[in-house]
Amino acid sequence: MRNSLVDVVAAALRVLGAQGLEGCSMRRVAAELGVQPSALYHHVPDKQSLLALMADDIVAGVGARARKRAAESREVPGAAGSRPAGTGSAVTRPMAMGPVGSDSAEVNRRVARCMCEELRSTMLATRDGADVVATAAAFRMGASDLEDELAELVGRDGARTLLIYTFGQAQQTQMHRQAAAFGALLGAPADSSGPAARADRPDPAGPSPTESTDGLDEAFARGLDVILTGLAA
Repeated sequence: MRNSLVDVVAAALRVLGAQGLEGCSMRRVAAELGVQPSALYHHVPDKQSLLALMADDIVAGVGARARKRAAESREVPGAAGSRPAGTGSAVTRPMAMGPVGSDSAEVNRRVARCMCEELRSTMLATRDGADVVATAAAFRMGASDLEDELAELVGRDGARTLLIYTFGQAQQTQMHRQAAAFGALLGAPADSSGPAARADRPDPAGPSPTESTDGLDEAFARGLDVILTGLAA
């Protein structure tokens, strides 16, 4: 049976999970599908295009999940009488920026925060996911509309600032987790147990239950505070 474009992207993501971005070659993707590398070019013109499709797949649904999270928040900030979230359309869909200090602008910033948090979590859930998505975004590859969605909430400059910060912080966290998984963190206790004893460790894309991230999760939240406070000024 002939493979579809969806099959090719899915195979590429499996190779990414097993080999990391450096080992995610067209040859390995073709081997995953049991075809010759030339067969992939019926679906994608080059590896860069495949990378863009992988990035789009990784971040698919981030905006919808972020809006759902914001809608499920217990209260809409700054609303008279503190009405429950989700009672109006303000939280459940992107809106144009309202006047500074208005309910609508504050809700937009809440949704933008949720979107950045979802984006970071989603990238970190895939091995080298932050590198894939950040690279695709840097070269304006792919059809992801995350920047456009954020721009509707906080303006174009605000959207780009939030994305650059989220990408960079996710990449730093990703590297930290990978280093910790392989015992390569400076100052960390040396692991002399050998590869066999480390076989049951989680994939380096994500942290183990006991792994410290040196406050990177909390630092990310504080960074969002700084950016969003600046946007509200």
